Amino acid sequence: MMLLKIALRNILRNGRRSLMTASAIAVGAIALILFGEYVGYMVRGFETSVVVESGHLSVFRKGYFEYGAGNPSGYSISGYKKVMALIENDSVLKPMVIVVTPTVTVFGIAGNFAIDTSKTFYGSGVVPSDQDRLRRWNDYGIFGTPSRFPLRDGDDTHGIIGVGLARMLGLCKPLNVPNCPSPPEKAKPAVPVAAGPAGVDLVELAARDRDTTAPAAEKKGARIDLLAATAAGAPNVVSLSVIEARSEGAKELDDMYVGMSLGLAQQLLYGRGEHKAVSIVVQLQHTAEIPQARARLDEIFRQNKLDLEVHDFTELQPQYNQVIGFFGAIFLFILVIMGIIVLFTVVNTMSMSVMERTNEIGTARAMGVRRSGIRRQFLIEGCLLGLIGATAGVVLSSMIAVWFNGLGAHWMPPGEASPIPLKLLTTGVWEFQFAVWFGLLAMATLAAVVPSNRAARMPVVDALRHV
Repeated sequence: MMLLKIALRNILRNGRRSLMTASAIAVGAIALILFGEYVGYMVRGFETSVVVESGHLSVFRKGYFEYGAGNPSGYSISGYKKVMALIENDSVLKPMVIVVTPTVTVFGIAGNFAIDTSKTFYGSGVVPSDQDRLRRWNDYGIFGTPSRFPLRDGDDTHGIIGVGLARMLGLCKPLNVPNCPSPPEKAKPAVPVAAGPAGVDLVELAARDRDTTAPAAEKKGARIDLLAATAAGAPNVVSLSVIEARSEGAKELDDMYVGMSLGLAQQLLYGRGEHKAVSIVVQLQHTAEIPQARARLDEIFRQNKLDLEVHDFTELQPQYNQVIGFFGAIFLFILVIMGIIVLFTVVNTMSMSVMERTNEIGTARAMGVRRSGIRRQFLIEGCLLGLIGATAGVVLSSMIAVWFNGLGAHWMPPGEASPIPLKLLTTGVWEFQFAVWFGLLAMATLAAVVPSNRAARMPVVDALRHV
C-alpha cells in the first residue's frame, strides 16, 4: 500500500506530463473500442441481411454446389416435400428451426417483345409467405419492422424484377421507376433480337404460350415473357405480370433479377414433368446453432439414404468471411498503431521521471532499498498511468457510443438497396471492453520495464552525486 501511495504522489508531482500520458492511453482505448463496436454492429447487420434472405442453412442435391448453377434442373431435389417434413418433424431440429422453405433457381431470357427487347435473367422462385417469415429474423435487434414481400401465396401470375432489367425491357414508365433515362435511338440489329437458340423464334413462342384469357387491363400492363429450357431440354415460355421493380443493391443483380412464385418457377423449369426444388432453405433461431443443426441434418440424410448435402450461409455468401477478414485486418492495424503510441509515450514519461529522480533513487538505495524495490516502484507508476488512462478511455467510449447512437445516422453499405442505421454495438461488449482495458494496462506496465531496470541498475555513488 505504501508503494502505491508513493507511486500516486510521484504521478501527481508532474501532473501535466502524467495527464498527457494518460490522455494518450485513453485516446487509444477510445479508438479501439469505438472501432471494435462499429465492426461488431456491421458484422451483425451483414449477418442479419444475409440470413433474412437466404437462411442459415441450404440443402442441395449432392454436386449442385460445384456444378448445379449450369444445370439446376439436373441437380434438383425430387420429393422435396418429404424432405421438408423430415426436417420439420425431427425432435432435435424442431426447437431450433424457424422456417423450412423450398426455392427454385432458373436462368433464361426475359423479353418484352412488344418493343423487341430481351435480356438474360436470373430467376428465383419462392414461397411468398415463407419469405415474410424469413424477413422477421432479427436475433440481434438491429433492424426495425421488415417490409412485406410483394408477392402472395397462390398467385402464379405476378412477379418482381430488378430496376436494371426494367430499364432494359422498357418498363420504367409502367413500373414508375425513378431516374430512368430514355434509351438511345435503336439501331437495326444484324440478327433479330427475338431469335432464340437453334433458330427458335421467341416472339412466336411467347405468343403461343401467352394466356389469352387474361384481362385486357393486365395485358396492357408491365408484362414480360420468360424463356428457359426445361429438364428435358425443350424451350418453355411463361408470361409474368410485373408488379414492382426494386433495387437489389448490385448492378449485376439489378440487370438480371426476376422474382416469382415457386409454382411459376417450377412450371418454367420443369414443364409438365415432376415439380422439384433446387434447394431447401432452413432458418434457425440462433446462428450459434448452425454446427449442431448441420450435423443433425447430415445424420438424417444418411439414415434415410438421401443424396443431399448441407451448406451454411458463409459458404453460399463467401463475401461474408471476406468482409470479416477485411475488418479484422483494419482492427489489427489500428491495434498495432495504438500499441506503439502507448508504448513510446509511457517509455518517454517514465524515462524522464527516472532522470529527474536520480538523487532520490541514490538516496533510497543508500538507505537500504534493494534494486527490486526500485524496479517495483517504477512498474507500479507505469501500471497506474495505464489504469487511469484505460479506465478513462472505456468510460468515455461508452458515453460517445450512446451519444452517437442517439443521432440516428444512416448509411448505404455495399450490397444493400436502401440506407440502414449506422450505430455502434453497445450490448454484450463488456468482454471486448475488458480485453482492450487489460491490454492497454499491460502495455503501459510493460513499457515501464526498461526505465525501471535502468533505475534499478544505477550505481548508488553516481546517483547521489548526480546534479
